[in-house]
Amino acid sequence: MLDAMDLLRSNLSRVRIPEPTNRIYKQECCVSFDTPRSDGGLFVDMSTFLAFGKDHVGWNYEKSGNPVYLHIKQTKVLVPEDRPLKKPTLMAIGVDGGFDNNEPEYEETHSIVLLPDYVTLPFPSVELPEKVRLAVDSILMAEGAEKKEQLAAWTADKKQTSVYAMNLQQIDNGIVVPSSGWKCTKCDKRDNLWMNLTDGTILCGRKNWDGTGGNNHAIEHYKDTGFPLAVKLGTITADLEAADVFSYPEDDSVLDPLLAQHLAFFGIDFSSLQKTEMTTAERELDQNTNFDWNRIQESGQEVEPIFGPGYTGLVNLGNSCYMAATMQVVFSTHSFYSRYYKNQSLKTAFEKAPADPTVDLNMQLTKLGHGLLSGKYSVPVSEEKDQTNSITPTTNSKQDGIPPRMFKAVIAASHPEFSSMRQQDALEFFLHFLDQVERAHGGSPEIDPARSFKFGIEDRILCSSGKVAYNRRLDYILSLNIPLHEATNKVELAAFQKLKAEKISEGKEVSNDEIVRPRVPLEACLASFSSPEEIQDFYSTALKAKTTAVKSAGLTSFPDYLVLHMRKFVMEAGWVPKKLDVYIDVPDIIDISHMRSKGLQHGEELLPESVPGEEEEPTKPVADENIVTQLFSMGFSHLYCQKAAINTSNVGVEEAMNWLLSHMDDPDMDAPISQGRQIAVDQSKVDTLISFGFQEDIARAALKASGGDIEKATDWIFNNPDASVSTDMDATSSETIPTAAEAGLPDGGGRYRLIGIVSHIGTSTLCGHYVAHIFKDGRWVIFNDAKVGASVNPPKDMGYLYFFERLNS
Repeated sequence: MLDAMDLLRSNLSRVRIPEPTNRIYKQECCVSFDTPRSDGGLFVDMSTFLAFGKDHVGWNYEKSGNPVYLHIKQTKVLVPEDRPLKKPTLMAIGVDGGFDNNEPEYEETHSIVLLPDYVTLPFPSVELPEKVRLAVDSILMAEGAEKKEQLAAWTADKKQTSVYAMNLQQIDNGIVVPSSGWKCTKCDKRDNLWMNLTDGTILCGRKNWDGTGGNNHAIEHYKDTGFPLAVKLGTITADLEAADVFSYPEDDSVLDPLLAQHLAFFGIDFSSLQKTEMTTAERELDQNTNFDWNRIQESGQEVEPIFGPGYTGLVNLGNSCYMAATMQVVFSTHSFYSRYYKNQSLKTAFEKAPADPTVDLNMQLTKLGHGLLSGKYSVPVSEEKDQTNSITPTTNSKQDGIPPRMFKAVIAASHPEFSSMRQQDALEFFLHFLDQVERAHGGSPEIDPARSFKFGIEDRILCSSGKVAYNRRLDYILSLNIPLHEATNKVELAAFQKLKAEKISEGKEVSNDEIVRPRVPLEACLASFSSPEEIQDFYSTALKAKTTAVKSAGLTSFPDYLVLHMRKFVMEAGWVPKKLDVYIDVPDIIDISHMRSKGLQHGEELLPESVPGEEEEPTKPVADENIVTQLFSMGFSHLYCQKAAINTSNVGVEEAMNWLLSHMDDPDMDAPISQGRQIAVDQSKVDTLISFGFQEDIARAALKASGGDIEKATDWIFNNPDASVSTDMDATSSETIPTAAEAGLPDGGGRYRLIGIVSHIGTSTLCGHYVAHIFKDGRWVIFNDAKVGASVNPPKDMGYLYFFERLNS
């Protein structure tokens, strides 16, 4: 029988020395959330550099045949209780100057383990073959794949020199700025003050999403004058590079190489100033380290922590609360619970996965499902303190939670925004997630859990001729307008508006306790969805002319889980986005039976199909000849130029050129221009634009004009505020979308029970914070990233997304 060293030498061909391009996993198991700190440590495959926990490394040996592993084990080291807390100076984790948070220290040990018998050899050891020593050293010295993503995510971008700094024009208006005693020239603010480097005006900074900060006077001054740079007073010291200079056109903190000269212009001697204010980066750090989660949703109530199966928190990876809140609610549904936990083991998912399980959606969803639902990682943190050389274990009232890094990397692979560390819209993420799950089940739709959210919508269009058309589509969410005129507290609102006017006239601010917000019943929002809507300039194939029609909507099926999206973000005049400060009164049980579409009724007559040539003049798309001529002069064929202009709705030459260059290889580019052609639009992209506050018809028109690109569609809307979409409603009869029954979607009664809420705090879906509340085991539970507790006062009236489960009666 071979001894341990001989056994290792006989398997040297299965050992690889990693190259710089290899991804090395050594901080987290690929199929679970085990780490080197777990009881069994972590085993790194020395051929593939994938990591596995003690319960899963055997599966990898069976699948790959790789027998040689580097075992990494970290053991907690006792730290003096009075160890000083290091204050972070960099928006980073795990790097010098980054977050410390007084985490415990660990001692790391290594060994070589040979499977299947777990034969162990110590490391370091001069007796080990050189190839093994080199491989282990390379693995230990390399930056782990998980850590690389983490550092890239959290390390703030290095400030760049402003393009406006070198040629900044300064106005000699006699202003001399004193060394102290500053005040905003437009209000009484004496902190968070910014001096414009062009005219020396001192104004307050932006108002934060939580109500703190300034009154936006500095940025309003920039909008009025166009003066680009401002420096934050109180951050100026002899170290001018540390001063906080902000560029409004570049929308970022910048460097000003001539700052000393620019300050001297207004009589400021920077060498005599002392730092009294946080820089923007420091304030960002302060907000991240002092985040008060009770203030966001639970009104300062003491929340009792909950542990066990189904009560596992998710670590915030950096502005990932949108993902954490959404996935907690998703995995509280029976469909996802069954698909990725009850009916699929980790081993089964691993056996089905490709060679690299970290890039497999099924594997990472199963890993996430087992991590959230098994209860293995939902345990109180145990702390050990060094007190007179004795170990005193104490139980903390919090849990560590699990970091969904690998899941995020997989789900974000096809969506660059979700791979960034910027805050994202929870609705957009939810739709993208369900789309990816549906795609993954393309060959087996019967087990697709995303179908439990899907339902059919039918639009009924009544022409003035008395004839009708029906258009069908499928969707995952029901997006609802909020009719403020249906508020139930109009008397209180009127009194508040009067009080507010009086306070403003007296130069006073309204306190938070005095604010009265509209209260709108959910029933009114649902009624608004179904209520008839007038369509102007509808082309009727019955009248062969444009007329007025009435559109109403209904559901063709009721899903297992109904998700209601509240359109709290709307566009004001001038396309300025605004968040509605409103409460929605949401009951625990709703009945939407009355919203079921009845389809074509007895006695109704469908609008006739269009006859080729009959309506050529009214419906034939017409290209702008000016655009066509300019494109034609560039050498493109006349037909191509016409199609480019038509498909971009004659917006302009640049848009038409971009469309043309991206569609040159289309198989139908040489086909004649069709009449009344309908362009297919991805409904999930329509929903995304709706979540930005745009009307659905405008969103559809914009996507058609931009070839389905959301960013270009948004630009199109802003550039065409008067755009009419009535010509897109020239429908004649039902679209070819299959009915809910034909699509095999779930259906049932219309009574639903509220089971989940995703709430949002902030002025935009792309900033602020998301929190989930879920009804579990007869009580409401709050999921705030890694914190999980019994909810004292669930914010049923503050939801952004509401999740309802159908009641089977």
